[in-house]
Amino acid sequence: MRRWLPLLAIALAVSASAQAPRAPFVIAETGQGFATLDEAVQSVRMGTATILIAPGNYRECTVQAGGHITFKAVEPGKAIFERTVCEDKAAFVLRGLGSVVDGLVFRGFSVGDGNGAGIRTELGDLTVRNSMFLDSQEGILGGEPSGQRITIDRSTFSGLGQCDQAVNCSHSIYLGNKGSVTITNSRFERGTGGHYVKLRSPNVTITGNSFDDSAGAKTNYMIDLSEGATGLIGGNTFVQGRGKENDGALIVIAAEAKTYSSAGLRIEGNDASMGRGAPGNPAFVADYSHARLAIGANRLGPGIRAFETR
Repeated sequence: MRRWLPLLAIALAVSASAQAPRAPFVIAETGQGFATLDEAVQSVRMGTATILIAPGNYRECTVQAGGHITFKAVEPGKAIFERTVCEDKAAFVLRGLGSVVDGLVFRGFSVGDGNGAGIRTELGDLTVRNSMFLDSQEGILGGEPSGQRITIDRSTFSGLGQCDQAVNCSHSIYLGNKGSVTITNSRFERGTGGHYVKLRSPNVTITGNSFDDSAGAKTNYMIDLSEGATGLIGGNTFVQGRGKENDGALIVIAAEAKTYSSAGLRIEGNDASMGRGAPGNPAFVADYSHARLAIGANRLGPGIRAFETR
């Protein structure tokens, strides 16, 4: 009978190991687990790592101060960060060498200055994909005065923005840098103030997105290139809603400054329509730059003027 005891002990140990809870944050390259996201982030230091995030609702935040980190949901859409911010800014404050956010959900962020966000990018290139930003003052905010590259793909922005909680407005996306911003295959809907996309960058690509303002409230422009830009706005769908704070235009170029040249900015292949009860007679493009834009064929529904110069 004794000879079976070692086998029984091994079986019990294996069973206990299988039932032990897996750490919610795991470094993919090493298998090391952490109880909090910030512990995992700080362990990377100036290295490169992928942090796998288990399904769950997390009321915690992190500041990435170095390294290249990919934040990846084990099951896209089931790792949810809500309400808790770091530095009175965002759930993720990113100032490392580079960051990737993949498959996460951010919701319910609010701070005193009106800029509570899912992500605040301050340094390093940033890629966001397959993620959701919901019911907050801001979705993604920030940028750096350098050649930073920001790419957002296959993501959803819903219930974001404000102009009545603080001195300055906030927006679904508000980014500025001297590099580029690319936004593709993403959905913007149910805005609650400000613009859906506000950019201060010399080079932009905004393609294949859906801007559905039909359930928006107190919203302004769909796209605001505040200081001008070159690049492409193409293949997007726009629906102008009725709950507008500013119903004068859908896309606005250089309304605040002419910091960047807008000559050759291509706006083509877009669809725009007026939702039920949408007010006014908006311009599809309102241009303050007076540059020679490259506006191609766009399908505009009744009640939308193609262009105006201001």
